[in-house]
Amino acid sequence: MKPNHPTSKPPVRGFIEVITGSMFSGKTEELIRRLRRAELAGLQVLIFKPEFDKRYEPDAVVSHNRNSIQCYNIHHASQIIEYISLHFPKAADEEVEGLVIGIDEAQFLDQDLVKVALQLSQQNHRVVVAGLDMDFLGQPFGPMPNLMAIAEEVTKVRAICTTCGNEASHSYRHTHLQSTRVLGAEDHYRPLCRPCFNHAMKEQNTDLSFF
Repeated sequence: MKPNHPTSKPPVRGFIEVITGSMFSGKTEELIRRLRRAELAGLQVLIFKPEFDKRYEPDAVVSHNRNSIQCYNIHHASQIIEYISLHFPKAADEEVEGLVIGIDEAQFLDQDLVKVALQLSQQNHRVVVAGLDMDFLGQPFGPMPNLMAIAEEVTKVRAICTTCGNEASHSYRHTHLQSTRVLGAEDHYRPLCRPCFNHAMKEQNTDLSFF
């Protein structure tokens, strides 16, 4: 039986949360969990993801465990503001109840996502962002570093290293594709801890001196 919404909803306040970590660490699972809890509290929830992510279902955010929640596809971060302005024209009014806005695979969106998240939080919306903190070379990925810097809450989740069994922090790509915009699962990536990642990259003769 579906539980009833509470008679009084918790107030939504301007807030930015970031869920990050490597591949297979449960980022999307945690994002879905938080958004479902917001729905159960009777809050208005919107979810967005990059349009080119068509894994599992084209119009849903889906975790590797196949839990899912319906979403809207976007090409650019600014489309989040455009969508809310069109469908929730009073959402910028401080007297109107704030929205809970989820964004998955945020590392693939443009740097404007930082300004978008700030604008939404200033309009009293709760913004929950999930994405990879590092790309397959171990470099900070897309807008994620700046999002982590401005967020009130950052949750780093961990996978299990497939080589040694310790906690994994890196997404090691075991194919020869070079683009950072490569979606996939076990067919392209393995989670590795830092020592195992460094060893694997050394075997590939990949220079990790970025800074």
